[in-house]
Amino acid sequence: MKSWVEISEERLAANYGALAGVAGDEVAVLAVVKADAYGHSAKVCAPVLARAGVEWLGVTDAEEGVAVRTAVAGTSQRRQPRIMVMSGPLREDAEAIVQNELTPVVWTRQQMEWLADAVARLGAEPLAVHLEIDTGMARQGVAPGAELRELLQWLAVQRSLRLDGVMTHFASSEVADSPLTLQQRVRFEQALGEVASAGLGPVWVHAGNSSTVDNSAVSEHDRGSLVWLRSVASGVGARAMVRCGLALYGYCLPVEGGRAMVEPELRPVMTWKTRVIGVREVEAGDTVGYNAIFTASRPMRLALLPVGYADGLRRELSGSNTAPGGWVMIGGRRAMIVGRVSMNLTVIDVTEIANVSVGDEVVLLGDGVTADDHARLAHTIAYEIVCGMRAESRLVSAAR
Repeated sequence: MKSWVEISEERLAANYGALAGVAGDEVAVLAVVKADAYGHSAKVCAPVLARAGVEWLGVTDAEEGVAVRTAVAGTSQRRQPRIMVMSGPLREDAEAIVQNELTPVVWTRQQMEWLADAVARLGAEPLAVHLEIDTGMARQGVAPGAELRELLQWLAVQRSLRLDGVMTHFASSEVADSPLTLQQRVRFEQALGEVASAGLGPVWVHAGNSSTVDNSAVSEHDRGSLVWLRSVASGVGARAMVRCGLALYGYCLPVEGGRAMVEPELRPVMTWKTRVIGVREVEAGDTVGYNAIFTASRPMRLALLPVGYADGLRRELSGSNTAPGGWVMIGGRRAMIVGRVSMNLTVIDVTEIANVSVGDEVVLLGDGVTADDHARLAHTIAYEIVCGMRAESRLVSAAR
């Protein structure tokens, strides 16, 4: 195995606990395990989160939902977490959603007709659905107003579906006192009023992501999204919920203009490792890698790693003589990447690290080198780094 990922059960459970602690008893935390738990492995992470007490898990589609349902089936909890399919269903997803008791996010009559037909064909109990409101992202969701009212009139007379939740998603929840978030809240409140007027009473009202919890400090200008969410949910007799993903795995976007409430308590869950497959000496003037962007200025000792951009180690981490790139950790010490990161191979400088030899463990991501470090060098965000890795995950019990 050229590289592997170790997942710390203790850190994952602790990160969930930190989020739940800030959210408070009145706000449930849905744990998002979509995109294979942000590259961490949903089959590894979902059971840990179930044991930690989550009520909801969020997945991308029906296929992921079935896999997560199987993964958590063996946990010893008296009540299994409910599983929300967060991306809109297609016709071919409907039977799997109904058969596996998944809860789909919907916003069109066509989606709901597919699901209602599947319920009828399978003779199943009425299916719980969560209706998404588009309050300002123009992705998923029905717009408040005439479009929403027409949809609610149709839904109110259905017997195969029941409205279990109403939700929206914020576009800039990491920005304190964001005018866009305030505008989205107003639109969502309007939509909840229309839901109530249609005679429908959702059990759940939810909005926001990890940053909604992290950026929840009350300011002189704003009472905060969590306070607002508790209020609007209570106003329609529903429970409040936030949907947290990245923070579960130890990262958060920086809060802009405010104070981070949960980020200081988070620890990265993933340690991505590989092993040295070669060691060599080079002389001053020798070049390293494609296009010779690095030339040794002195005798050096280099180690070869069997990973590259095909595995998710970004090419932007390449190190040249004019622009030092990324690094890895060997025995708790930093080893710089030299030359281009290629498809499946990367060269590191171990000149100052004694006794490095073939077979030695190397940390590609973990303590000492984080997804935030990679993201800064690659001019992207931690989400893209962790989701872009290709390596088998294994659960470890000891904190890492």
